[in-house]
Amino acid sequence: MRREDRAKQFLPFDAMKGLAAAMKRQEERLARTERRDLGEEDAAAISSALSHLTRGENATATYYDGAQYREVTGVVTKVDEIRRTLTIGETAIAFDDLSALSVLPSDD
Repeated sequence: MRREDRAKQFLPFDAMKGLAAAMKRQEERLARTERRDLGEEDAAAISSALSHLTRGENATATYYDGAQYREVTGVVTKVDEIRRTLTIGETAIAFDDLSALSVLPSDD
């Protein structure tokens, strides 16, 4: 038996092609979370935090990404009031997707 043919017998065998991808899609579908409506107090707290937030501050934001809630902590790189987005690190978040926002104390 040639060396190449002998090596082929040890290649991984996928008896059910596409099963892994289908299972991943199913997991993502089941992991989806319904979007919660913000109360007036929560919306006011986010609005107040946004109005005092400046570039370079550390902040933690909880936001809805269309399927589930995520949290990001880091340095605020941009607050765009025209496009209504907040950027923390590389993550751009629409104001309407925010569910919580807190400014962290500086390390100075």
